[in-house]
Amino acid sequence: MTTAYPRELQIQFDQRVPMRDGITLSADIYMPVGKMQQPGPRPVILSRTPYMKAEVSLQTAKYFVRHGYIFVAMDVRGRGDSDGDFVPYFNEGRDGYDAVEWCANQPWSNGNVGTIGASYGGRIQWLTAVERPPHLKAMVVLVPPSDPFVETPTGTPSPMHLCWLHLVSGRALQSMEVVEWEQVYQHLPLLTMDESVGRSISSWRTEMQHTQLDSYWEPLCYQQKFDRVDVPALHISGWYDDEQIGTPLNYIGMTTKGATPEARVNQRLLMGPWGHNTNADSRIGDVDFGPQAIIDMRAEQLRWYDRYLKGQPVEVGAPVRIFVMGNNEWRNEQEWPLARTRWTPYYFHSQGRANSRFGNGLLSPIQPDTEPADTYLYDPANAVPFITDATSSQIGGPDDYSSLQRRDDVLVYASEPLQEDVEVTGPITVNLYASSSAPDTDFMAMLIDVWPNGFRQRLCDSMVRARFRNGMDKPELIEPGQIYQYTIDCWNVSQVFKAGHRICVQVTSSAFPKYDRNQNTGAPLGITSELAVAEQRIYHDAEHPSAVILPVIPSAE
Repeated sequence: MTTAYPRELQIQFDQRVPMRDGITLSADIYMPVGKMQQPGPRPVILSRTPYMKAEVSLQTAKYFVRHGYIFVAMDVRGRGDSDGDFVPYFNEGRDGYDAVEWCANQPWSNGNVGTIGASYGGRIQWLTAVERPPHLKAMVVLVPPSDPFVETPTGTPSPMHLCWLHLVSGRALQSMEVVEWEQVYQHLPLLTMDESVGRSISSWRTEMQHTQLDSYWEPLCYQQKFDRVDVPALHISGWYDDEQIGTPLNYIGMTTKGATPEARVNQRLLMGPWGHNTNADSRIGDVDFGPQAIIDMRAEQLRWYDRYLKGQPVEVGAPVRIFVMGNNEWRNEQEWPLARTRWTPYYFHSQGRANSRFGNGLLSPIQPDTEPADTYLYDPANAVPFITDATSSQIGGPDDYSSLQRRDDVLVYASEPLQEDVEVTGPITVNLYASSSAPDTDFMAMLIDVWPNGFRQRLCDSMVRARFRNGMDKPELIEPGQIYQYTIDCWNVSQVFKAGHRICVQVTSSAFPKYDRNQNTGAPLGITSELAVAEQRIYHDAEHPSAVILPVIPSAE
């Protein structure tokens, strides 16, 4: 069926695209008419989505058609008008290959196919690329999830992942507003949390049966397979994207391990002051990054496609373009992480009472000598909250953590007010020396900018589950009371801590419901409702120098 709408555009709805197993997927094809129609086939931009292809922005399709492309929007298997069953991610590599090659072989196509998509639509581009469809020539990948357990190194899905699984249950999008998510997240055992939503969600139950990195997850581990990929990619994310870590890792992976020298060179990283919905607003929560935070994103994408699908000699910009928060300005760079980085440890200090922002915790470049450990009780029945919307549409932002830092189960290490601006740009790592009275527990670290007016702006964070301290494929319980060294990879940031501000690290044992609560029992994950209180100790002395490693960028002379 062909419909003329609007005048510059005609849409061929529900075109059936055969997959290798006989299933057909549904695609809507946006093509030019009238003044936009030119003789001969065109390159194709393919968008595959679980969020209903009819929801694709008509203005986006119109924009690319106006600039000489065919735009194809496709429902993934089991969603919308496509046949088959929806099993998140597991069919997307093969289906993506078949979809790319179908587009390449249509009479309106010149054989050059690019892909575009965000979030789920970003990750499935990588799953497609590792299958190496010969006609895939360019990708624009926005906010893609990483490999399993990179974002949530707990062995279990985030409770908020259940919100997304509910959204994509069935063939049409489900309403998230009808569910009391705060109550759902309290449900134990974790295995049956879907019952609190009011539906049985098989993907949740299956994921809960694979609580370590085993062979089940191998088909989704694209970040170990960049040596199979030879496609130029524009990598786009935001510092407050709740799946941010994947984008810089993918850029690094492709520039160091891409299948060809050309592929390793033809990568570009774009990081803005955005959440998961990139380039939507200059403000996130209480922080406004200024009008310069919003860019002409379609023009960025168009230049990429013009270069790699049309072969035009257009400039696509520096290899890395980042928005430096604090100064609130864009800057071009040549690599990531930045070659001029000075990796600077800021050590934890206290007199044994770093509890809350009213304690005596201190952050300093000076190494500790003899200092008492800090102690707190972690009670999973009274977990430290993570400030977020209840749904999974945007998990966290530049939120004010001053109220949560009143709690005694939150350790706060803050520098003295800075005498001059300090730029921190790159990946953040916390080296933590800790013990617990429990056989398994969690430790969570967060980097914070403390403003002179008391606002405590979250920058980035992550956590470690003690049983996975040696890797997600090597679970091993800990000995209660024994000191272990933990490494917490707190993702990436670009922030200028202004003079008068303080650099702060918050340490605790939960960030709920971003991560599920460690129940402190050491039992197999997800199957028990039992909770135990753990006594946690954080050490910072000459033998156990807990610290945050900051990627400090020297100021220009």
